[in-house]
Order: sequence, then structure tokens, then C-alpha cells
Amino acid sequence: MTLTTTTSAAAPPGAAAAPPAGRRPRSPYPTWFYLPAAILYTIFFLVPTFASFYFSLTRWSLFEFEFIGLENFVQFFREPALVTGLTNTIIYGVVTSGLKVVLGLLFGVLLTSQIIARGFLRSVVFFPVLVSTIGVGITFQVLMDPFGGPINEALAAIGIPGPGWLTDPSLALLSVALVDVWKGVGLATVIYMAGIVSIPQEYFEAARVDGAGPLHQFRHVLLPLARPATVTVIILSLIGGLRSFDLIWAMTRGGPGFTSDVIASVIYKQYQAGFYGLSTAGNVLLFVLVTAIVLPLSRFLNRKEVEL
Repeated sequence: MTLTTTTSAAAPPGAAAAPPAGRRPRSPYPTWFYLPAAILYTIFFLVPTFASFYFSLTRWSLFEFEFIGLENFVQFFREPALVTGLTNTIIYGVVTSGLKVVLGLLFGVLLTSQIIARGFLRSVVFFPVLVSTIGVGITFQVLMDPFGGPINEALAAIGIPGPGWLTDPSLALLSVALVDVWKGVGLATVIYMAGIVSIPQEYFEAARVDGAGPLHQFRHVLLPLARPATVTVIILSLIGGLRSFDLIWAMTRGGPGFTSDVIASVIYKQYQAGFYGLSTAGNVLLFVLVTAIVLPLSRFLNRKEVEL
């Protein structure tokens, strides 16, 4: 009887053995390396989140609380300003994120091209991101003053009557949204610049060889390959828009009337009135709203990206 033995090539000295097929490679770091991050995440995110969910079911003050079940949520849905705040929140989030995507893409293309003073222009576009949001709000509140504000004074000098940017109920929310775009478009531009620079130049050269002009290169090369940057800008801008509060409060405080109120400003007004449990329930609802909108959108956009 003949015995047949199978020999395998020996691995070179010092080489790590390949993991079996179907098994994920082991991390080179021991498990306890993750403990500091896990502890900080638990203390600063998980504990406050679960505490908020619990206290939204109570009537509480700084020193005592009483469990009342879902009463805070029922009362919050009866708030007269809730429907207006919810509508304004969605409008504000869609408008600001849409404009940041469009302008960020255009500025990204411009600032990655061979133009004069490109470095200086990049700094100018990004500078508003570094400025305090409250400072921006107060500054534009003065600039947009309908009576003697510099913007309306400049319009009057060329014969155009300036509107009540922050006093007209039909313009107040849009005016704040435009200021938000001015402040945040620099971050969107930087993300797009990083995405555009990472595209290999061979694709553009091949398109030029095939006779594609600048518009065709933009549509058929740059846009598809910059999709990861687009997804990032959409998600970040939408989350910021849905949660926006500080700029709106600094410029209009939800006025005139309730026309520029968003859910976050409605919640803050409840805190001011001393309804802590009610406002905590509002925060929970805002968290659920942002999650319900952003999570499916993120999955949809990322799935489309994989399919491409």
C-alpha cells in the first residue's frame, strides 16, 4: 500500500499566517485597547441618552421627579407651535443642505482648478466656518435690520426697496437659512475638494481623448466619482439643519410670532418656562425625527453608491 502525503510551501520567516476563508482577520490590538474609548462613549453618550429617555417620562425639577408615563409626549403633541416648528424644521433642513451641496460642489470644482490666488480664495471660503455661530447671528441681525441696516441701505442706494429680512413672516426663516448656508458652505467645499483631488487624472485624460468637453467631463466623470463626498455633505448638512437652534435663536428667537420657530426653539422655550419633563420629551422626539430621516437616507445613498 502506498501512502500519499501532500506538502505545502512553507511560509517565509516572520510572515503572518493568512486567516481561514470566510473568517475576519483578527485585530492587531488587544481588546483592552478599546476600553478607554468605550468608557468615554458610555459616559458621554449612552448614559445621557438613556437618562433623557427616562426623564422624558417624568415631571422633574433639579431636586425631585415624578413618573408620569407618556403624558409629556401627549402634551407636547398638543403644543400649538409644534406643527409650525416641525414644518419649519424640515424646510430649513432641506433648503440649507440642498444649497450647501450645490454651492459646495461648484466652489470645490472652482478651487481645485488652476485659478489665480487659489490658496487665498480657499481661506476666504472656509473662514466663516471658524466664526462663532452666535457672533454670526448677531452680526447679520444688524446687517439685515430693515431700518438702517447696511444691506437695505445698499439696496436703497441703487433704487431697490429692501425687504424686512427678519421681520417679514414670509422671509424670516429663509433669511436665516441663507446665513446658515453662508457660514457652512466652506465645510462642504473642503469635503468636495478632497473628493475631487482624489479622483485619478487618468479618467479626465481618457475623457478628453474621447472628445468629451468640460461639461461632459463634469457630468460623466466628476459627478459619479465625487459621489462619496456628495453623500457626506448631504448627511452632515441635513443633520445640522434639522438640529439647528443657535443661529435661529440669535437672529429671530423664533419670530416674528412663531413663523421661524423650529422644534429646537420650541423645546428651548419650554425649558425657559420651567417645563423640564416636557422639553426633555421634545428632545427625545427631535432625536427620533433626525434618526428616522437620516438613517434611511444614509442607507439608501450608500447602497446606491455601492451599486455604482
